[in-house]
Amino acid sequence: MRWFSLTVLLLATMTTPATAAPAAGRSHEPGNGPERNQVAAVDALPLAATARGDNRPDAHTGYPRRTRLRVYPEDRSDRSIKLGLAPYHSLAPRLNELQRRSDRVSVEVVGRSSAGRDLYLVTLTAPESPAQSRRQDAWREEIENDPASAARDLFLRGGYKAPVWINANIHGDEWEGTDGALRVIEDLALADDDATREFLSRHRVHVNLTANPDGRVAGTRANARGFDLNRDFVTSSQPESRAMRDVVKRLQPLLVLDEHGYVANTLIEPTTPPHGQNYDFDLYLRHGYANALRMEAAVRALGHPETAAPEIPFRDYEPGVWDGWAPIYTAQYSMYHGAVAYTIEIPLRVNRGEYTTQPVTELRRRSAVNTDVVEATIRSALAYVAENRASLLANQIELFRRGLAGEPLRELPDGFVPGFGPEDRYTTRFPSAYVIPAGDGQRSAPAAARLVDHLVAHDVRVKRADRPFTLGDRSYPAGSYVVDLRQPKRALANVMLEAGRDLSDAVDVMYDISGWSHRLLWGASVDVVPDGPVDVRGRDVVAASPTGGVRAPAGADLALALLDGKDAAAVNDLLGRGLELRRQDDGTIVAPAAARPAVEEVADRYGVRFTAARPGGAPLRRPVVAGAVAADELKALREMGFDVRPVSTEALDRGFDLSGVDVLLVSSGLRYDLLGAPARAAVDAFLTRGGVVTRGATGARFNADAGVLPVRAVAGREDANGVVSVVDAAGVVDHSFVYAPHWFTDLGPGVAARQRYQDLVAGHWAARPDGSGGRQEAAGQAAVVSGTSPKGARAVLFGTEPLFRDHPKGLYRQVADAIYGTAAGP
Repeated sequence: MRWFSLTVLLLATMTTPATAAPAAGRSHEPGNGPERNQVAAVDALPLAATARGDNRPDAHTGYPRRTRLRVYPEDRSDRSIKLGLAPYHSLAPRLNELQRRSDRVSVEVVGRSSAGRDLYLVTLTAPESPAQSRRQDAWREEIENDPASAARDLFLRGGYKAPVWINANIHGDEWEGTDGALRVIEDLALADDDATREFLSRHRVHVNLTANPDGRVAGTRANARGFDLNRDFVTSSQPESRAMRDVVKRLQPLLVLDEHGYVANTLIEPTTPPHGQNYDFDLYLRHGYANALRMEAAVRALGHPETAAPEIPFRDYEPGVWDGWAPIYTAQYSMYHGAVAYTIEIPLRVNRGEYTTQPVTELRRRSAVNTDVVEATIRSALAYVAENRASLLANQIELFRRGLAGEPLRELPDGFVPGFGPEDRYTTRFPSAYVIPAGDGQRSAPAAARLVDHLVAHDVRVKRADRPFTLGDRSYPAGSYVVDLRQPKRALANVMLEAGRDLSDAVDVMYDISGWSHRLLWGASVDVVPDGPVDVRGRDVVAASPTGGVRAPAGADLALALLDGKDAAAVNDLLGRGLELRRQDDGTIVAPAAARPAVEEVADRYGVRFTAARPGGAPLRRPVVAGAVAADELKALREMGFDVRPVSTEALDRGFDLSGVDVLLVSSGLRYDLLGAPARAAVDAFLTRGGVVTRGATGARFNADAGVLPVRAVAGREDANGVVSVVDAAGVVDHSFVYAPHWFTDLGPGVAARQRYQDLVAGHWAARPDGSGGRQEAAGQAAVVSGTSPKGARAVLFGTEPLFRDHPKGLYRQVADAIYGTAAGP
């Protein structure tokens, strides 16, 4: 019985971003928040103040592993202070003192934030000698790599310290996870009772004390680069999310709590369906639901009126309202590493408008209640692990055993836990393997290498073939990569490489993105081997082999096909050196033969491949881009080496100089109709000579208001998203990504469709209640158009999302080609 209605949420998602309100009490923020299309990224990246301390851990490998943390100067602007919570600068002294007072406390710096602040992993456990720690490490390896042996290992079952991971403050303005965790840390470190000592002799409790210190200080959901870290796990674009990925991979926890805010009454997962179709869900759900009920009881027992009726989405919400489909979140990602994992949402909002409008006394009252909830959920979860350690451990071992054995997913019967029914049943059939070809079968060598390195970084096992081989009905050269799905974390491998599923008819709404396939969006050629044995001789990959090179006779001009963002980075590197390059009609970039030493250098640096060039091409210089873009787009553009100068409506009204700009890229934070007269005149003058590239709703509006290209933009349903198939002007079918898609009709003179939509491959794209905005209406329509403006500028308009959250890396080349093409001028 799921009684929470979709009505409120649907109304919110169907409302325009400027006026949308979140569903009551729920932190429903798809994208990087609604600001993604409204607030342009800027250059101001705050830098953490210089800190004192040597920051070096002890040399031995037992526990405690004491680190003298560097101490940051007091920062009175830290937004947590107003709430009566611990400011970031207070954490290092507090942890240093705990390490001094207790031999149960260890602190490691597992990375640094985008602005340079230390990321603290606190471990609480009974002291261990180096030999005892090595024994624990060996058992953890046995659990993953030889689970059949682990299941029989009586010493492991009796002596393995069950690891638990608490992740706090991943959204910077959801502060109290840090403070509730600190209460538990201090209690476990200093309590003088037999129960605590016994617990720590059989468990390790690991706490990521603030996953987003920059956001904590600034009072922002995102990190200092504008990224929502709880959408980044299978992309790993940010240092904070890479640190969390490496922590969960290394610790292999049995249970994970990710402490968030704010949902009225408190929210405790498990989620609604759709549940990830790659999970061995039987090994998660029984404990997942039972422990949720225990945490619910602990929160109720606090006695606060606001915590009297916690909500469990699995039990209480409609399907799709709080789904567990995407591996972009801490909890859903951690499940692929063998954890029973939860998102916890504490109840009382103290951020955003509440932070500035509520009295300090009320804010501090709310924060105190929230901190109580965090503490209660952590303590309850630790008690559950202590009571169910053997079963939780057996389930993790079984998860990895099934993966290595290649066993199919189990089908759960109705009533597996109370409320489990047909709407909860999502499974998939694992293929035998994926092959990432080498040689002529690979469309982009740097994309293939990037994908391989990314898989390995996530603990997916990849083998590089020593000799030619045949799988399925295809033959492959030596050097090709094979991902055999008979591996412990096969579910993680498959969730990254499979196409996914069209969920449009399964549920009315999804919480966030519903498609992400690395195989289809990261630019590499990847083949699916559906059946049969995988007997390929080769070596396990630690890092992909180098891919760059120059294959052209001496004295020949050198050509680089623009197949990947790495190719664009190489081009911009050469242009930045002052070399004279040419761009041909098909987008190929040509360097003169005399530039061969520089070409060989960049080929090696970026892993790209130059060949002999054919004659022709127009001169190309490094374009200057004025970018009214979102934070994710700014990062992607700069990683491709573009000279991007952030701009916005406000910046133009302040006199931003367009005279040295070649291309204006508009996707966020720029409204032509809101410009003052001088700024509008400057834009109009620019449109007589410069290039324009736009994306999404903001870009479509700019195009219409500024009269760039004569087209009509049509908006798809606002929460539609996923992997789509598209076809280009030559009839070549490929894949792209959409989020709040647009398409273009009524193409005027001189405007051509570069891509047209075919269909949704994976994701959720339904029509609005009135029947408009669905994928059927978009099919066959122009997804990307280009042409020359009546005012003189060349322009490319994207209705797709080629740079979304720094993820669809195989699409970056489209934006690079658009910039080079429009920069050339009419």
